[in-house]
Amino acid sequence: MPELPEVETIARGLDKRVAGDGIESVWIGSRQQPLKSPANVIAATLEGTRILRVHRAGKHIVFDLERTRRKAASPAASRTHKRQHSDPDAPTAVTAQWIVHLGMTGRIVVCEPSAEIAKHTHLIAKLESGSELRFIDPRMFGKLSVHAGGFDPGGTEPLEVDEERFVALFRGRKTPIKSALLNQKLLRGVGNIYADESLFRAGIRPRRRAATITRQQFVKLHKAVAEVLREAIAQGGSSISDYVDADGAEGFFQLQHRVYGREDEPCLVCGTSIQRVVLAGRSSHYCSKCQK
Repeated sequence: MPELPEVETIARGLDKRVAGDGIESVWIGSRQQPLKSPANVIAATLEGTRILRVHRAGKHIVFDLERTRRKAASPAASRTHKRQHSDPDAPTAVTAQWIVHLGMTGRIVVCEPSAEIAKHTHLIAKLESGSELRFIDPRMFGKLSVHAGGFDPGGTEPLEVDEERFVALFRGRKTPIKSALLNQKLLRGVGNIYADESLFRAGIRPRRRAATITRQQFVKLHKAVAEVLREAIAQGGSSISDYVDADGAEGFFQLQHRVYGREDEPCLVCGTSIQRVVLAGRSSHYCSKCQK
């Protein structure tokens, strides 16, 4: 599943490609699984809007929208509008947000209308520039929704949290530290890959109870999480399975992984074989010598 660096990379790419563009029309397929908002509500919210910017909130891609096409009004409302404004056709700015969660295999790409429509394409938004935004999701774990504004996925942003707040989030918890890092209600955006990589750099085993970790170790972990995420963003994320950015390109941070996906391979620091354990149904990778 794409994590913070992958979602950040996609959001930045989309912002460069479509910010300022208008959404003329929206086609949504008949399969309902990817939707959190009704299809007709999504289409009505998106059509006739301009994309102000695209950004990330946790593991979600957020399109900030401004309405540029005035919706039809009742005769009474039209008369009131004419009394209040000299130009009855002036656009009405109505803020809304389109929220995309990619799930495990979701992709959102910008392409030309002539491009072949991939199987499992669930939404096509035609833009004023002539391009199209397409949401593709073979396994249909992704979700699409619209909000009036102010979308909040919960949790604390790991690239913004200060040291004191970070320590307070985890200190005293009886759960394994790896499980705590994956808890999106605590720290949003960190997933399996970057939790493993951060714990390795901090020298902490994934199964260790958060309550047994010292303040000094938490400080190291706080620094490691930020470093790993920023390095991964700079490398365009990790392409492990289906992940590609808004232009269809893969990331390169998987080439920098020190423990994730390297079971039985030698540790790059000490040469000890990397081990793999399962915590709450998720694979965790670590070095038994470098991590305590």
